[in-house]
Order: sequence, then C-alpha cells, then structure tokens
Amino acid sequence: MILGVSFDTPAENRAFAEKFHFNFPLICDTDRVIGTAYGANADPGKGAQRVGVVIGPDGRIKEWHARVDARAWPAAVVGTL
Repeated sequence: MILGVSFDTPAENRAFAEKFHFNFPLICDTDRVIGTAYGANADPGKGAQRVGVVIGPDGRIKEWHARVDARAWPAAVVGTL
C-alpha cells in the first residue's frame, strides 16, 4: 500500500492530491508526530523534508530515502517492489 503523510490540513491535502492526481491517500500529520518519527521534520522551523520510506509487511523499515520527489517517487518505488 502506498500512502503519503503531510503536515498540512485535510483541505490542503485534498487540494494537493487533486492537483497532482494522486491515487493514494494522504494522512494529515498536523502535529508532526509521524513525520518527526520518520525523519521528515529535521528542522521544525521549516517545512517538511520530503523523505521516502518503504515499510515491509512485518512493519519494519526496509528502505529510507533522504530526498524524494513527491510526484514521481510513489510510481518509482512501486516499480522496484
């Protein structure tokens, strides 16, 4: 399953997903707990760092990518799975 996590509000996520034709859900992490846990909030005073994380069926992190293109990475990672 592919999903995105964003620090934005539900309305902002909905607009972003519609604009870029995402076919996967965006989870709202407005309190930045998930993003911080996965290294996407390295500098809390700035916006999110776009990281990519592949989590296996066992719940363990299989891959962690420090910088990804939010529009291209989902398709790219699906191609490697």
